[in-house]
Amino acid sequence: MTTAVAGGLSLELMLKREGFVLDVQTALPARGITAVFGASGSGKTTLLRCVAGLETEAHGRVSLGETLWQDSERKLLVPTWQRRLGYVFQEASLFEHLDVRRNLEFGLNRLRIDRQAARGALDDAIDLLGIGSLLDRSTVNLSGGEKQRVAIARALVTQPKILLLDEPLASLDIARRKEILPWLERLHRELQIPVIYVTHSLDELARLADHVVMLDQGRVSASGNLQ
Repeated sequence: MTTAVAGGLSLELMLKREGFVLDVQTALPARGITAVFGASGSGKTTLLRCVAGLETEAHGRVSLGETLWQDSERKLLVPTWQRRLGYVFQEASLFEHLDVRRNLEFGLNRLRIDRQAARGALDDAIDLLGIGSLLDRSTVNLSGGEKQRVAIARALVTQPKILLLDEPLASLDIARRKEILPWLERLHRELQIPVIYVTHSLDELARLADHVVMLDQGRVSASGNLQ
């Protein structure tokens, strides 16, 4: 049994596949960036997908603060779309037929909040990621780093309770990584919700993480605070 962190993420998960078992019990802080670190195949992305509710065959318990998202004993599994989370993949996955502004506004369509609150969330995300000058541009013409900044902003406009980042720099070259890292550091300083950041980069771990969970063959080999 894990010891829950007030307002944080509590995980007790088991997922069995041929040749691989994810077996994780851990509690993560309610603020700051938690880096999930490990070699390829260690289960980092699988763990993130379990948090998001995308791995429906996983068993166990997932809670964020007082909100229970999964409890297999009670046969409870809240679907992904009902979890207040933002998820950013390795590839930005933007809608190419929409400009940047409409990509951002798309994330607001499913929210039941008033127009003023929606505009505030949108303006905050644009400012935080520094993408005001990109709003009228086609996403096709953006650099890799710009696309990821837009993807993170789109996740934030939904006002999530937690942000999940799955190796957001993995598909970028060195120049584009240098371009986006300062914005991720700003995200680290200013965002008031927990962030789970999957990476296998020691540089990203050192620059961004407050807390680390190290995975080895589907199990937690070490975890603790870095800051």
